[in-house]
Amino acid sequence: MIWKEGMSLIANTPQPPYYAVLFTSVRTNGEDVEYERTAQHMAELAVDQPGYLGIESARGADGLGITLSYWESEASIRRWQQHVEHLQAQADGRAKWYERYQLRVCRVERAVAFEVAE
Repeated sequence: MIWKEGMSLIANTPQPPYYAVLFTSVRTNGEDVEYERTAQHMAELAVDQPGYLGIESARGADGLGITLSYWESEASIRRWQQHVEHLQAQADGRAKWYERYQLRVCRVERAVAFEVAE
C-alpha cells in the first residue's frame, strides 16, 4: 500500500461494534508496478464506499502482507466485495499477484487505543 501524506498509518475507527476484514497474503516474486497502482486505486476507491471506516496495511520483505479494512456493517463489506473494479482487482490478484491468501471477516466488539501525549 502506498500512503499519501496526511494519511494515518492507524485507522481512526469509531466505538464498536463494527467489522474488520483481514486480508493476509503472500505475494508472487518480484515488484510489480501494476500491483502497486491497483492497490493504491483500491484504497482510494474504498474511501468513497458507503460504510467504509478505514484501512491499515503492511507488507514484509518476505512478501507476507496483512491488510485490515474496517466497515460499519456486513452489508457494506458485501457491497465493496461486489464493486465492479474491486472484482477485477480480485481476479487480477488470483491470476498475477498472489501465491496465496486468506480473507477473514470479524465483528469488532471491543477496541482500546493508546497514544503518547505530546
